[in-house]
Amino acid sequence: MTLHIGLLVFPAVQQLDLTGPFEVFASAAGTSVHLVWKDLMPIRSATGLMLTPDTTFADCPQLDVICVPGGGGVNALLRDEAVLDFIRRQARGARFVTSVCTGSLVLGAAGLLKGRRAATHWNALDFLPSFGATPVAERVVRDGAIITAGGVTSGIDFGLSVVAELLGEDEAKTIQLALEYAPAPPFSSGTPEQASAEIVAAARARMATSRSEREAIVAELASEALS
Repeated sequence: MTLHIGLLVFPAVQQLDLTGPFEVFASAAGTSVHLVWKDLMPIRSATGLMLTPDTTFADCPQLDVICVPGGGGVNALLRDEAVLDFIRRQARGARFVTSVCTGSLVLGAAGLLKGRRAATHWNALDFLPSFGATPVAERVVRDGAIITAGGVTSGIDFGLSVVAELLGEDEAKTIQLALEYAPAPPFSSGTPEQASAEIVAAARARMATSRSEREAIVAELASEALS
């Protein structure tokens, strides 16, 4: 039986959030992987790579796994009822509801993280409590049917973890070997704890505009939830 896995693709998505797990899922036996959006027009990612949806919200089959990647475009999704309604509908029948990076904030906006442990990008962990979630600084976090990943490259770890849940560890290990996924980064600077204070400050500065917009949106949503 074919497993249907859908990844949300949207303007200003962080392409590696999407393409990392896509590569893993598409390499798994018996899977059909969909790029889902409101229409089928090409979409420009946050870093300029063009991506083309292959199914719409209206035509998407019931998914076994729905995944929401992150990126600067997440800000617009937090208030997009068409997106949030689609995620809620799919979540009711999905085996796993998942995200990579700041995609977890969209799951939160859809009301799916209340009382859950969840991961996200290190620069967004403090937003999770606004959605009733407990932030966890890990690369992959599972809480029941909710599986969330940390920032960007965590999506590959996440994809392998989901494949192991669906098809067993041997299938995940076979994909890992085929992809030669054996990380050995040239620098020890991949987390705020590893990086120098100067590098952390530089990274925060690059993300400051998107984060400032996100802070305002999350604050508004939290205020509306209390009113």
